[in-house]
Amino acid sequence: MTLCSDEEMAQLLAAMHADTPDELGFAERLIEAYPEDARLHFLRGSMLAGSGRPIEAHASLSRAVALAPDFALARFQLGFFELTSGEAPRALATWEPLDALPSDHYLVHFVRGLRHLIQDHFGEAIRELTEGIAANEENPPLNHDMRLIIDECSRLAGDGAAPAKPADEEASATSFLLDQLGRGTTH
Repeated sequence: MTLCSDEEMAQLLAAMHADTPDELGFAERLIEAYPEDARLHFLRGSMLAGSGRPIEAHASLSRAVALAPDFALARFQLGFFELTSGEAPRALATWEPLDALPSDHYLVHFVRGLRHLIQDHFGEAIRELTEGIAANEENPPLNHDMRLIIDECSRLAGDGAAPAKPADEEASATSFLLDQLGRGTTH
């Protein structure tokens, strides 16, 4: 199996961070050259989800997990996608292998929090997600996304007032998925 070079991966990540118009095309060209590189499928899936193309995003995230079953972040995001698509049992099954990670791993906390969310245990969900954020130094953008979920849990558990969202905030893949959560698709 041939993986794309570190240089090519850095170029793709730079294109994504700069929000270049052809970032998705660049990812697709890299996938053509390196079809077995799970990281590329994961990144493509993330871009597609952020662009509001959920069917294609799901296919890319699924492919990433099929290629690299131990790719924990891809597995987490695939399960999250399934959860917010109204497929909680499927999400739970997707996340099961993550239970083998150390109990203090940020993804384990995030999964436990989302499991609580499925059961409408908002306080426990907030606690686990908060602990996951504290443990996560590897993926700061995911912390932002988990804070959005905490805000939604607080709203659902509290007075019903949604937290203000900055008008210029761009939609991440998770914020797109959160929109689905807000529509009550977790049950």
